[in-house]
Amino acid sequence: MAIRRQVHCVTRGTSKQDYEKITHIGGMYADGGSWQETTEEAVRKIMAKECEFFVSKGGKQTNVIVGKYLDRFYLKTEADNTEGNNLTSLPDCRG
Repeated sequence: MAIRRQVHCVTRGTSKQDYEKITHIGGMYADGGSWQETTEEAVRKIMAKECEFFVSKGGKQTNVIVGKYLDRFYLKTEADNTEGNNLTSLPDCRG
């Protein structure tokens, strides 16, 4: 069974061109410690069914899934009825 983790924050690219590109996701463990990993590692874990990620907005959980554009895999959320992008609307992990 895959580990399920809530994503609380993201880290975006530092250049203006890559600002919306998510480079890392992060969250909190139940014991209060924090975790963070690259999007490449999260994509690998999702595709290997090792881990499931989700975001929570207004008490509703939305799964993070893998998308593909050309030859690049990226993270996105399943379609839901909320406005905006669930991942890019999260705060920055760097504080």
